[in-house]
Amino acid sequence: MNPVLLYRLAAILLVLFAAGHQLGFRRAAPEWHAEAVVQAMQGTRFSVQGFNRGYWDFFSGFGFFVTILLLFSAVLAWRLAGISSVARGELSLVCWAFALAYVGIAAMTWRYFFVAPGIFASVVAACLLLAAWAGTLAQV
Repeated sequence: MNPVLLYRLAAILLVLFAAGHQLGFRRAAPEWHAEAVVQAMQGTRFSVQGFNRGYWDFFSGFGFFVTILLLFSAVLAWRLAGISSVARGELSLVCWAFALAYVGIAAMTWRYFFVAPGIFASVVAACLLLAAWAGTLAQV
């Protein structure tokens, strides 16, 4: 298990995950019969702390937020691949926290979403866990 390859693979998968998320998160397939929900989210407006917002704004904002965090995660994974094993060892807590965060993301993805993001999140989590573990073994 080479942590460099595992972090690089995670980074590539995270970029693909971000692209897929960005392209699809505001689309509803016709067979979902969600048109009325989407229209209600888009049409209902209210004042929040002096701003005129709606649920579609919140939904969109959180979706963009997720895409940005996925891209940040890709940069972090790529950077962790590019540093020395000694430096990765010094960042062991960060490596493990990163991996465990994606374990949680994978679990939530399977619970609340569907297969494609579930697979991406699970494979990313596995790569990050194996990379953190391999980094820990390298320090022993």
